[in-house]
Amino acid sequence: MTFGEILLWNELKDNKLFGFDFDRQCCIDNYIVDFYCKDLMLAIEIDGMSHNYEEAFLKDEARQQKMESFGIKFLRFSEAEVKNDILNVLRTIETEILVMLREHTDIKLPKDFDVSLLG
Repeated sequence: MTFGEILLWNELKDNKLFGFDFDRQCCIDNYIVDFYCKDLMLAIEIDGMSHNYEEAFLKDEARQQKMESFGIKFLRFSEAEVKNDILNVLRTIETEILVMLREHTDIKLPKDFDVSLLG
């Protein structure tokens, strides 16, 4: 894992984010995503410098579209964002999760989830 992935994984593992279970290096179809929450159908990618090239960008875009066709929500952050501003990365993820929960009331909430967050 890259340093950015390690930083984010430390915030996602052990159900730290609202009690949701995230896996790392999860296989979906023929692809591997950095982090994935099955209950939310949420994939998170951390893009390093290798993703700055047009060929990589096009592959990433095709890959993301394929996963989105399965109903998976996709969040993408740069390695620099995670390393330099982890708090805003986490706020973005938290906000997206709350939006998803408000829009999809059928998502099973973790047992200790604070439902007042949805108010």
